[in-house]
Amino acid sequence: MTIAPTDDRRWKPLQRVILPYDGQTDVVPLYVDAGTANGIRLVEDDTAYRVPKARADKLNLVSSSAAEAHYEDFLSRDAMTVRPGQHISFGTYFNAFPASYWRRWTSVRQIRLVVTTRGQGTVVVYKTNARGSIQRVSDRRVDGEATATFELTLKPFGDGGWYWFDLNASSEGLELVEAQWEGLVEARERSGTVTLEITTMNKPQFCIDNAKVLANSLDRLEAVREILIVDQGTDKVRDHPDFPEVAAALGGRLRIVEQTNLGGSGGFARGMFEALESGHDYVLLLDDDVMIEPESVTRLVTFADQCRTPTIVGGHMFDLYNRTTLHTFGEVVDLYRVQPALPHDDMDLGHDFSNSNLRQTPWLHRRTDVDYNGWWMCLIPTSVIREIGLAMPVFIKWDDSEYGLRARNAGYHTVSFPGAAVWHVSWGDKDDLVGWQAYFHERNRTITALLHSDAPKSGRVLRESVQNDVKHLVSMQYFTQRGRIMALEDLFDGPESLHEKLATKLPEINALRAEYPDAQIKEDVDEFPTPKAGRLNGPTVSPSKKQLVPWALKTVTRQLLKAPAEDSSVRPEGFLAHRDNKWWRLAGYDSVVVSNAEGTGASWYQRRPDYLRSMLARATRLHARLFREWEQLAARYRAGMPEATSIDAWRRTFGRHTAFDSGRTIGDRAPEPLESER
Repeated sequence: MTIAPTDDRRWKPLQRVILPYDGQTDVVPLYVDAGTANGIRLVEDDTAYRVPKARADKLNLVSSSAAEAHYEDFLSRDAMTVRPGQHISFGTYFNAFPASYWRRWTSVRQIRLVVTTRGQGTVVVYKTNARGSIQRVSDRRVDGEATATFELTLKPFGDGGWYWFDLNASSEGLELVEAQWEGLVEARERSGTVTLEITTMNKPQFCIDNAKVLANSLDRLEAVREILIVDQGTDKVRDHPDFPEVAAALGGRLRIVEQTNLGGSGGFARGMFEALESGHDYVLLLDDDVMIEPESVTRLVTFADQCRTPTIVGGHMFDLYNRTTLHTFGEVVDLYRVQPALPHDDMDLGHDFSNSNLRQTPWLHRRTDVDYNGWWMCLIPTSVIREIGLAMPVFIKWDDSEYGLRARNAGYHTVSFPGAAVWHVSWGDKDDLVGWQAYFHERNRTITALLHSDAPKSGRVLRESVQNDVKHLVSMQYFTQRGRIMALEDLFDGPESLHEKLATKLPEINALRAEYPDAQIKEDVDEFPTPKAGRLNGPTVSPSKKQLVPWALKTVTRQLLKAPAEDSSVRPEGFLAHRDNKWWRLAGYDSVVVSNAEGTGASWYQRRPDYLRSMLARATRLHARLFREWEQLAARYRAGMPEATSIDAWRRTFGRHTAFDSGRTIGDRAPEPLESER
């Protein structure tokens, strides 16, 4: 039955079918697939879905086929040639339609697929359920210039499932001219407006590259009224030689704000603040060191416009250096541990679509509900910001997850939306638990626990914090541990001190580097003395749970009482690659050179029993105090955080730290004094 628009409803494009833009040959599997529609075969029952460990026995994964989609067949971002006799599927990450998400979060119930082709062949529509079972829906023979329209329902997609279509070319070949998914929506609905904000710190080339991509897609980015770059570095974006050309190409939409380095939370809060000042409906937060798929912007806004209530909508993150690999499909926060966690056991981290496509991977068909979305790409309605405030003023770490939890507590949901994504350096190529960032991890995780965990003494947070202290200390990571101790000390200053520490804490931490050899990085390993010849120290596997306590007691006792070898500060015992940099390995050394996660240098770890004694004593006292005062401190943070995240508090901070603004300046009216400043 054909559904016609009425005075109350009209057909609106929800998702265009897109192809890789120029030069992106390594991401073809995310857009098109040359395989058959038979992605998986189920073996009799659904044990594989109920018991993840049984998956290997219960599923036969079927290779798509030896055929491949050819990059030279892509004619534009919308059009491609299907060679004679070839089968091309659009059941892919960027082109399948995430029906269950539209079913769960919006009022859209009727959609249609409109496919325009040239030549002879067949258009075939498929759908899946939450188990990933593939079902043929409909097909249409096409010949010459043709438009095939398929009207579809979203009603069966309560728990999961996708729609997509395949093209089968005849012996004469077939060309996809364009295709899009449309939804029947209320006629009164208007498209929301967006401030697209990028926070950057000395990465002007990334910013310029993404600005060029956005400039080339302006005709598809009508909702984006302002592209705001908040530059907090010393290598300025507006000093880049390509900046004048890019600014001109963006037609007046680009604006630069330069401010003191207030960290990611300070940069993203600035984006929130400016979106409010502009009167736009949304702010889209983007990291600087990403590559963007510009169509993702339109998809996020289109979906958010149709959500039944104001909803935070985020994009996924693919690995910048292995670009068909998805970091995660969604995350929740385990509030007993206050750690990010996967929403369900079936999910895999680091899923590579070139090895197992969408149709071959059952867990990708289950709708994933989340607590938050990382701010590498996240669209936030300004109506939500007005009610719950801006980012927590914590410089970096936990600002995005805390905001998602805060929004959830206020009744607002977050959706990690399939088909919208950026490419970003994966966590496997970073180690931000050591070095200067350890301060922010420790402090901000604990603040999040104080604010949001209702478990007694926040469950395992304090216990795991003590365990991490011991791990860092037996690993000779004394600079890291110094930062963790500073974090615990600063917790007791309360939320009133967070704004004043934004611009000063990182310089304070970095000033301590000279005291600790493990904080001093050299690019060339040959800059260190030649290691001694001999066997590797320490176990190569982690102690078992049964062995852990006696092993830890023995190791800590040895490190406390036994002096290091006399020449340990003159010559290291060995060299450890970062992948071998495990606490149980490091604990066996007196002196060792360790490479960093980025592969850009190495540091010399040297055992110091005096550091271990003093730091362990300080950390123990601080944890004991935190345990005693937990409830009072939690009440203090919960009472003080609304003011710390308020528009006026951030307005005051931006007023003190803005150096340059290519558009308007901070609002003319003076904010009311903060309670702490009266």
